[in-house]
Amino acid sequence: MLASLASIFSLMLSTLLMMVAFGLQSYVVPVRSVAEGWSTQTISLIATGYTVGFTLSCIVTPRFVLMVGHVRVFVALITLLSIGILLCGLVVDWRAWMLFRTVSGFAIAGSYLIIESWLNERVTNENRGSVFSIYLIATMVGTIMGQYLVPIGDPSNTSLFILCGVIFSISLLPTALSSSPLPAPPRQASFRLAALYRRSPVAVVGAFLAGALSGAWLNLGGVFTQRTGLTTAQGATLLAAVLIGSALSQIPIGRASDRMDRRLVMVFCGIIGTASCIAMTFSTGAEPLHLYLIAACIGSVIFPIYALNVAHANDLAQPDEYVEVSSGMLIVYGFGTISGPLAVGPIMERFGPASLFATLAVYFALYAAYAGWRIMRREASDGMVAKTDYQAMPPQPLGGECAAPAAAGTMQQELGEEPLVADTTSPTWRS
Repeated sequence: MLASLASIFSLMLSTLLMMVAFGLQSYVVPVRSVAEGWSTQTISLIATGYTVGFTLSCIVTPRFVLMVGHVRVFVALITLLSIGILLCGLVVDWRAWMLFRTVSGFAIAGSYLIIESWLNERVTNENRGSVFSIYLIATMVGTIMGQYLVPIGDPSNTSLFILCGVIFSISLLPTALSSSPLPAPPRQASFRLAALYRRSPVAVVGAFLAGALSGAWLNLGGVFTQRTGLTTAQGATLLAAVLIGSALSQIPIGRASDRMDRRLVMVFCGIIGTASCIAMTFSTGAEPLHLYLIAACIGSVIFPIYALNVAHANDLAQPDEYVEVSSGMLIVYGFGTISGPLAVGPIMERFGPASLFATLAVYFALYAAYAGWRIMRREASDGMVAKTDYQAMPPQPLGGECAAPAAAGTMQQELGEEPLVADTTSPTWRS
């Protein structure tokens, strides 16, 4: 285990530094947008550019890697990340920012792809889960650290934007100078959304709603903190509370879903999310500690639910279909993240910042209701195949789902788990 960690230390360091810059970027952009007096609807359009770029990268980046290799693409993508945030500080216009954020979304998704492909090449089945757990911690710790850099600077000038660009550039060095062997080129996975929906409607609909929830929160949560009068330090703590809640709940939710019908866990998570968001809606202006606790409850379900849908979709797939399922789920999730800011931004503009959580409560309620309806439509024991392992995921799906390494035959190998082989003699169960 220690030998494996030593061989990927530079990769982990690059990841940590990249996520520090990512956390800083994801908070300073909405803070500066509010300071410029832009409407919430305008800010949501800027956010949509990021989600479009992120989704597009998962389709396009593997082709670039096939042409020129991992390292060259990684260098180019980190350079784009630095350029994107520096241009935001240089050209303060919302139309330009929408383009710059599209570039940033494209570059960050591609960077995840490179890092995770490299990780998969350097670990074994025996330590894969442990290494990816450390990787997950690095992404969350880095994001939180970056958010806490905002209070030490002034978002109204270029200092924080320059700092973010510098950190992105520094994150390139450990991996670019690493002597570790290069990973095998990935192959582009095909996806058939109609077939995926016919196989498991609850997984597809749930992935879309999970994307809408995370897209709205990740891009408009910072706007909420500013519109409600929280200081940048208090806002950073609120955002961090959501991530901490997510980190603490991943394992309990995963274990529960491995031991019972995953749809029941989806219903439970939807109920928790609905109640927590309603509580936050009526707690605007309360003591910060009260808000932090509610935010942690929201975080405990807002990010893990996508992993539930991915695991459920793979429960119904054959081993040679995991990559195709993974790609299709990511595209559905991407559509959800695009729709989230577009739908919630105008609502916040008209009804105020608290309406963010009122809208999220509606999404959570739909998530729980649809899973409950599918339970009534089909029994879990009716033709159910063997379960795949639940895989904990960071705040947004990372690059492991964009494409599969050539040596990896299943989604679990991509994400760090040795798969359970499905019972191919059982009929396909549609939930």
